[in-house]
Amino acid sequence: MFSDVIERYDWNEVGKEIYSKTKADVEKALQAKHPHIEDFKALVSPAAETYIEEMARMSRALTQKRFGKTMQLYIPLYLSNVCTNHCIYCGFNHNNDIKRIILTDEEILAEIKVVKQMGYEHILLLTGESPKEVGVDYITHAMDLIRPYFKQLSLEVYPMSVEEYKVLIQHGLHAVYIYQETYNRMNYTTYHPAGKKRDYTWRINTPDRLGQAEVHKIGLGALLGLEDWRVEAVYMAIHLRYLEKKYWKVKYSLAFPRIRPHVGGFSPNYIVNDKEFAQMIWAFRLFDQDLEMSLTTRESQHFRNHMVDLGITSMSAGSKTDPGGYALFKHELEQFAVNDNRSPNDLMQMIQAQDYEVVWKDWDQCFEKERRNYAR
Repeated sequence: MFSDVIERYDWNEVGKEIYSKTKADVEKALQAKHPHIEDFKALVSPAAETYIEEMARMSRALTQKRFGKTMQLYIPLYLSNVCTNHCIYCGFNHNNDIKRIILTDEEILAEIKVVKQMGYEHILLLTGESPKEVGVDYITHAMDLIRPYFKQLSLEVYPMSVEEYKVLIQHGLHAVYIYQETYNRMNYTTYHPAGKKRDYTWRINTPDRLGQAEVHKIGLGALLGLEDWRVEAVYMAIHLRYLEKKYWKVKYSLAFPRIRPHVGGFSPNYIVNDKEFAQMIWAFRLFDQDLEMSLTTRESQHFRNHMVDLGITSMSAGSKTDPGGYALFKHELEQFAVNDNRSPNDLMQMIQAQDYEVVWKDWDQCFEKERRNYAR
């Protein structure tokens, strides 16, 4: 399990190694056909800042070679904001004085009616972390309710067991996105003082359990603003490389959420500016040409516009981060504040203006099913 692997690394030592990288190390990394972790450290180091434009050009070329000039669109649907965790950076924090909601069947159907009118075929279902109130039975029931309307169902919910993930796969689960928030074990409990999420080991081994369950795609990520982004990125790269070697049949995706305002008012410990953010994204593209990477509506219109052809493969649009946000209009319940409020149609027009094609659904899963049927 990855919890054993990560024990080999010391957070402070990894940081020292990153900041000691030289321009020669960066140039070597840029020339590497198969970059390794030391190359990645160089690409996210301060020494790489003078090579930003070259990294951007390489990222564009590698992404177009692997994914073509396409951008997949997806939308999140929050089923519940009930949460037992006390994460100090999140609007769903158990201590925050907000109205708690678990969507009923009628409310879910009202939500998806609005979402379908936007054109989506791929939907990401989210909940707060409350297994007793929003457990596997509730989630599978919601998936069965939603599945007739969408070609692809993904989840971003609390960590589960291998057996529970297998049940979800039987109900049409395509991908699971599970974010460690921070890989810094020393400070992890500071950000997660109570609740199941406080268990660092259980959470960090979730992608292993997903790999064992043979889910189609696993999404990783860290919440940018809690710790030094350069060190966080290296730990993500280590985790990604470990998973790709052990669960090689699975596809992988990264998301890069930066802390946004929410109820509770937590302020970032580390500010990640746009230039640094772009550097990290391009470093990951050079590190892994097959990696899917997404940008959410947390980011500004300006930043998302400029990242369309520079490495990102998927974006959300028209997002609401509260249960009932599409049809019930109860926006006081947001998990975080949206930064890019454009409609899916507006985002599509921006993407098409850059000579990119919008993809509403990834057909890869369908091809995979056909391949498995043929193999039988």
